Amino acid sequence: MKKFFTSESVTEGHPDKLCDAVSDGILDAILAQDPTARVACETVACTGLVQVMGEITTTAKVDIEKIVRNTVREIGYTDTAYGLDADNCNVIVKLDAQSPDIALGTNETVGGAGDQGMMFGYACDETPEQMPMPIALAHRMARRLTEIRKNGTLNYLRPDGKTQVTVEYEDNRPVRVDTVVVSAQHNPDVDMSQLRADIEREVIRAVIPAALMDENTRLFINPTGRFVVGGPEGDTGLTGRKIIVDTYGGWARHGGGAFSGKDPTKVDRSAAYAARYIANNVVASGLAHQCEVQLAYAIGVAQPVSLLVDTFGTGLAPDEKIANAVRKCFDLSPAGIISGLKLRRPIYQPLSAYGHMGRIDLDTPWENADKAVELRAAL
Repeated sequence: MKKFFTSESVTEGHPDKLCDAVSDGILDAILAQDPTARVACETVACTGLVQVMGEITTTAKVDIEKIVRNTVREIGYTDTAYGLDADNCNVIVKLDAQSPDIALGTNETVGGAGDQGMMFGYACDETPEQMPMPIALAHRMARRLTEIRKNGTLNYLRPDGKTQVTVEYEDNRPVRVDTVVVSAQHNPDVDMSQLRADIEREVIRAVIPAALMDENTRLFINPTGRFVVGGPEGDTGLTGRKIIVDTYGGWARHGGGAFSGKDPTKVDRSAAYAARYIANNVVASGLAHQCEVQLAYAIGVAQPVSLLVDTFGTGLAPDEKIANAVRKCFDLSPAGIISGLKLRRPIYQPLSAYGHMGRIDLDTPWENADKAVELRAAL
């Protein structure tokens, strides 16, 4: 059976990703001083303006405006010609304390989830990072776009950019790359034929293995031509609007909750990492070629109200038995997840672009396969 699947990624200069980076930068600064802080931080950005809103309860003293400006500068918005200048943009901050009603269910004595909801995790053996190939390749190209902009290889590039990869599957295994789309923001004076040749050489061919491309692979590079106006000037940015980019590129299901700007008592974030951790270990143990895990929680309740394991017919044991082994090997209470995955550390801003899953380049305990032997033994 032949099928095609497409996933996209975006660079850190994409307006929504800029907002994710600001929100997670504020979270990291607070956690560095106050690991038990409660943070739900949202950011919006448009031409000449960054606004930070949300609910934060903490003893930390942080300069939020400074964090905003440093983040915008590091991403590359340093000129009014880009529509956003780190040194001259307006920064508005409006923060309140966390609702005491929510705090009731997440305090140390109760240890419950901060909200109801369901979260999904997924892993497969298609790539070294145990991610679906379309999103893995899209992320690699998006990171490469940023790398060659920042190191000066293509000094006409600007921060915004998007990538997209369509992979052809036969019998549920990837066999070739069918289509690649790259849209890179650029200075107004660049020649489009030069840009297209440069992007093909420095991004597409540099990232996608030659064995996966053939004479029928289609390349679309800045298909509309000019892409000068971008970032928050081209489209208002908002925290949490790229959740499919953050996870599995649409290949696996998503519970709907965003990650960035949230402390780990929010199961939207911590339980999604835990579900990925479980799926990763199931695949790494050799118990299945692919695995999707769903966790569901009720506000103020410590243990998940449901756990589902689905190996899509690739499991060496029935899914129900694998789920029972998971229950034995993993503490899935919010407190257990936070402790086991060491989530009260300032580790989040680097995750705000190029995916929260499959990040074997970062200190991400949910990518470890340290439970694989224990899982097999539990079966």
